[in-house]
Amino acid sequence: MGGNNMKTKSSSLVKKIGISLLSGVVGGALSFGGLYYIANGNQSSSSTSSVSSTTSSGKTTVSNVTYNVTSDVTTAVSKVQDAVVSIINLQSTSSNDQLGGLFRSDESNSSSNDSTLEIASEGSGVIYKKSGDTAYIVTNNHVVEGQKELQVVLADGTKVTATLVGTDSYTDLAVLKISSSKVTTVATFGDSSALKVGEPAIAIGSPLGSEYANSVTEGIISSLNRQVTSTNDEGEAVSINAIQTDAAINPGNSGGPLINIEGQVVGINSSKIASSSSSSSGVSVEGMGFAIPSNDVVTIINQLEKNGKITRPALGVSMYDLRSISSEQQEEILKVPSTVKQGVVILNVANGTPAEKAGLEKYDVITKIDGKEITSTTELRAALYAKSVGDTMKITFYRESKEKTVTVELTVDQSILNQSSSSSSNSGE
Repeated sequence: MGGNNMKTKSSSLVKKIGISLLSGVVGGALSFGGLYYIANGNQSSSSTSSVSSTTSSGKTTVSNVTYNVTSDVTTAVSKVQDAVVSIINLQSTSSNDQLGGLFRSDESNSSSNDSTLEIASEGSGVIYKKSGDTAYIVTNNHVVEGQKELQVVLADGTKVTATLVGTDSYTDLAVLKISSSKVTTVATFGDSSALKVGEPAIAIGSPLGSEYANSVTEGIISSLNRQVTSTNDEGEAVSINAIQTDAAINPGNSGGPLINIEGQVVGINSSKIASSSSSSSGVSVEGMGFAIPSNDVVTIINQLEKNGKITRPALGVSMYDLRSISSEQQEEILKVPSTVKQGVVILNVANGTPAEKAGLEKYDVITKIDGKEITSTTELRAALYAKSVGDTMKITFYRESKEKTVTVELTVDQSILNQSSSSSSNSGE
C-alpha cells in the first residue's frame, strides 16, 4: 500500500484503497447523515406486543417493542463477517521523532540511530482456510508492501501476529498465515464466472482502518471484466481483470471480501476510481470500485501457499503500444501497412531469450497471440501470463509490410530476466 495514489495508464485516476497512516495518526473530515433503507430482497420481522411509549405520569419512555429483521443481506453477511480481519502494516521509523523519546527508556534513547516499528498503513483481509494450527488470509499486495511486521485484528478484536507467506504484485494479491487457535469462521469462495451484472454485491472491511472494522456496504455488480492497470509504489505493473461494483469501498477496505447474496466471496476489493483525469478540473467520481475475481484469486493463492511466489514465463522483449506512435514514425520507421492500427511494437530483444530464438526482431509489430488480436502491451502481457513456463505460444506480427507467424517456446521465467523499463508505457516482458 504505502500510499493511496496509483499511477494509471488510463484516463482515470485509479486509487488503491488501503489506508496509510503517519506515525499511526490519521486526520480527515467525516460527515454523517441519516439513511433510510428499504430492502428489496426477502425480509421478515417479528415483534412482541406494543406498549405505549408514554406513562400515565406523562413521562416519555422507550417502547419495549422488540423485533428481529432477517433479510438475504443479513443472512449473507452473517456467514462471512467473522472471517473478515483488519491488517496492520508496521514499518521502521526513526526514533528521534517528536513524541518517540517520551516513551523510551534512557537506554533506548542513548542511540539516536535506533528505529522502532510504527503503524504505516492498515487494510483488510479474509480468512479462507484453516489447516491444523494454521489459518490462511488473503489480502492485497499493496496492503503489506514494505512491512517489517504484520498484525491481524480478528472480528472479536483479538490481535495476533501474522507471517507473510507470499505476494504477487502483478495481481495485487498476498497470503498471510496466523495461528488458527482463535479462528472460528472461514470464508467460502464463490464462482466469479457466474456473476451477473445487476446482482447484489456486499463489501466488508475496515474503511479508515481497524477503528471501523467489519463495516458492511451494499451495492450491485456494475460490470465484469474491467481491465484495470496501474503501477504500484515499487514501480511494478499491476493488472486486474476486475469486477466493477458500486458498493461503497474506501481507504482501508483493500483486501476485504466482496460477497454475493449467498455469503460467498466472489472478489477481493482492491481499488477505486476517485476522480477523472480526463479534464483539468478532475471530476469527482462515486461508486466505481474494483475487485479481483475469486476465480483468479484462488489460482494465485494456491501457488503462493505452495511456492511463496508466482512464476511466469517471459518473452525477453521491451515493447510499446503501436497506437502511441505517430503515423509518421509508423510510415518511416516501422513501415507497416496503413491498415494496421493497433498492436505492440518490439523495441528491443534480449540475447538468448525465447523471443530471439523464435526470430523476433526490433520494430516487429505483434498483432495476434494464438490467433487472437492483441491491441496493447496490457493484452499481450495478460496472454503471456496465462501461460506457464514450458508452454508454446504462436505470435503473429508484421515485419514492415509482411505478416508472419512464429511459434515461441516459453522456456524462460521472469525471475531470471534482468530487464527494466524506461517508463510505464515502455515495458519489458
